[in-house]
Amino acid sequence: MRAARALLNFRRSCTLRELSGGFGDLGTLLPIITALAVGGQISLTSSLVFGGIWNVLSGLHFGLPICVQPMKAIAAIALAQNLSAGEVSAAGISVGAIVFVLGATGLITWVARVTPPCIVKGLQLGTGITLCSKAGAAVKKLVWGGANWLWWDNYEWALLAFLGCFALYRQPRVPLALILFLVGLAFALAHIGVAQRNGDRDAPDWPAFRPGDFPPPSAPTPSELLSGFLKAGLGQLPLTTLNSVVALVYLAADLFPDRKSLSTRQVAMSVGLMNLVGCFFGSTPYCHGSGGLAGQYRFGARTGTSVCILGLLKIIVGLLFGSSLTGLLGSFPQSLLGVMLLISGVELACSARTFCRKNASDAEQRDSFTTVVVTAGMLIAFANDGVGFLSGVACYMLSKLPPDHLPAANGGIRD
Repeated sequence: MRAARALLNFRRSCTLRELSGGFGDLGTLLPIITALAVGGQISLTSSLVFGGIWNVLSGLHFGLPICVQPMKAIAAIALAQNLSAGEVSAAGISVGAIVFVLGATGLITWVARVTPPCIVKGLQLGTGITLCSKAGAAVKKLVWGGANWLWWDNYEWALLAFLGCFALYRQPRVPLALILFLVGLAFALAHIGVAQRNGDRDAPDWPAFRPGDFPPPSAPTPSELLSGFLKAGLGQLPLTTLNSVVALVYLAADLFPDRKSLSTRQVAMSVGLMNLVGCFFGSTPYCHGSGGLAGQYRFGARTGTSVCILGLLKIIVGLLFGSSLTGLLGSFPQSLLGVMLLISGVELACSARTFCRKNASDAEQRDSFTTVVVTAGMLIAFANDGVGFLSGVACYMLSKLPPDHLPAANGGIRD
């Protein structure tokens, strides 16, 4: 009976709008897994298949468009320091194990309960602006016309996509993410065809039918576990704990006030299990994230059906084509991915506008907003959620001191 009801709900919510919403986080997903796959640091096949499985399970369990995205701090360090595949897997496994324990013991619930909302809003604002900055960094590599102009990926397409998205920003029925994805896919395929026809030595390969291209399980060595955690996992831990769990739960409550609230314990354990399983097969380390939820919501996702559909597509494509998709994904226009990432950042940053309780005094609003700005500013400045969080905590606690805790200006003598 329950399965029949779930199937009926799935059919009712299986709309073009939900399908579009599922693609709202591709601006983060595609560049990361493509870069790691090209460097041989992850298995593209495993990343697609397990990412799809986690999408489906998250959509069914939570009933919301909870995204599944690569762990960005681990990916950034892996690419910058050329970590081995074993070290990347070890970083994901170690972070997953710690976050799972935090969820299983309930410590993550305590962290979420004692964290003031203004600090969480600061994390959301800082992460949103960071996503916007990354979108700008991706688009800045493009050119306007000239000898280096690329017909399938340029400033002109980025500008057109930007204007189109914001012109239709308040039209949720228009499947913007789906349109951008299909256009980008067509450009990528056309680019490969033109490059191969012209005999370009650097022409990407066509996707090929490769069923069974799935890596066997492999455990990292003790030295890889230690190295992976210290180099990449340690920096990822506060990002996963605060953004993938605490901020995500807050954002879900803001976006879906009429739905049952997410459990921080379940979200943390979900993140842990994803990595305690997938990383042993060479999958990229995965987490949930508030930025992905914001992007998918803005592009039309309202139920778990959106990520279930996306997950099924990932599983099918991964099993059929596997690692042969590297060239296609690498040819996807950065101009369109950058705009999709920008929309995600804007939507997440806008959620910080409810930083204070209703009917708060002017002083309370000023102190809360100061905490929001300090948290966001330090997160952006140091590119570290942990630094932003601790700075916000310090600012919040100091703002609660009584106004007469400092010596008077006249030499410390009070009337």
